[in-house]
Amino acid sequence: MKTVFTLVWKDVLLFSKDKAAVSLTFLVPVALIYIFGHVFGVNRGPGGPAHIPLAVADESGAPEIRALVAALKKEPTFKVIENARDGTEGAPLVALTEAAVRADIRSNRYRFAVVFPPDAMADAQFGLRMKFLYNPRNDIETQTVTGLLQKTIFTEAPAVLLQSLGKQATRALGAERAERFHDRLAHVIGDTFGQNPAAVRQSIEQGTILTPAGAAGAGGADLLDRVVKIEKEQLVGAEVKNQMATRSVGGWAVMFLMFSLSASAASLFEEKKAGLFLRLLSGPVSRGDVLWSKYLFCIGLGLVQLVALFFAGRLLFGIDVLGNFGSLLFACLSAAMACTAFGMLLASVARTPAAASGLATFLILTMSAMGGAWFPPSMMPEFMQVLGKFTLVYWAMEGFSAALWAGASLREMLPWCGVQLAIAAVIMAISLWRFRRGTIFE
Repeated sequence: MKTVFTLVWKDVLLFSKDKAAVSLTFLVPVALIYIFGHVFGVNRGPGGPAHIPLAVADESGAPEIRALVAALKKEPTFKVIENARDGTEGAPLVALTEAAVRADIRSNRYRFAVVFPPDAMADAQFGLRMKFLYNPRNDIETQTVTGLLQKTIFTEAPAVLLQSLGKQATRALGAERAERFHDRLAHVIGDTFGQNPAAVRQSIEQGTILTPAGAAGAGGADLLDRVVKIEKEQLVGAEVKNQMATRSVGGWAVMFLMFSLSASAASLFEEKKAGLFLRLLSGPVSRGDVLWSKYLFCIGLGLVQLVALFFAGRLLFGIDVLGNFGSLLFACLSAAMACTAFGMLLASVARTPAAASGLATFLILTMSAMGGAWFPPSMMPEFMQVLGKFTLVYWAMEGFSAALWAGASLREMLPWCGVQLAIAAVIMAISLWRFRRGTIFE
């Protein structure tokens, strides 16, 4: 029995010395549990997106609309934007207009906007009219925003409408006649929907007669739908055939790309073990030549892999790959260059293949979760959304979405692909410096 415990202790020592095994056993699960916990609200109440930019263009000038805007600002899901600069640096902030928010949504500055047109609350009618403009690049996020927007509007609109109606009645009839008007209105609503007129009158005063909770059955809900008109318009991606697949394939493609390229870069350890480097360096070959050849090979491999995965998506799900193939190819090339540089960096800082593999698994899974490959970044706390923008996955996802979802031109692809190319240049410079000072060629 003593021998068995001795062998167990031997395994414990070997395991503790294997940093890759320790990280995969403890560090990676803890990191992912932390991220998923924030996504699903384990430690902060009900989960859901937070601080999603929501542009609001109020062209009505009606004071009642300000109450609705104030209610939207109180909703933690939304980050309400009412003003913007005209594009000139240092220019003053100006109120958003419908034309401005339409242009901003198409340029992906934000993906959701509410427009209150000039006739949102006309004196001649009892009702509210508004527009909801959106770019549903992520279905989960879009459904959540749509539901919360309707809940907020339908909760606040009745009081606003009744306030407007009261003002109209008082202005047209005078205070005394307005009171009689409200009493008569309570009797009409009570008789129509079978409610107590006194209770209806109290609901009118409290502004709850038209809310879903205070509505008189299906008839009350129908009344609410009739007086609150929300026109919905999808500005980007409406012509995409399979919207769900178009959104998701890019995220999974870049995650598998990072795994394969990290493994290819880590093959430098196997080549060292086989003595290949010593034979190469004995000839007219420098360390830089070896590294650049590996870098170019991995870029080519990554480009072919991404193109193959997107064409597989076209075959399986009908994704339109050929419609904007030039921009998609540019996005694939920049992603391959950035991910290859990432793999080379891991090989340059790790001492063993196991260490490189463990570090790659931890970083790739974490970046995939925070960068938007699995679920919308808006599902996470704001500080994690900021951190997600420092990942390769985030920028690769933005590039793929711009090409496949928005049909961006090559010039319009520069912001996303340019960031990836800049990241690739910086990381590759660090990798070359590390390789020249390291012992992998020794």
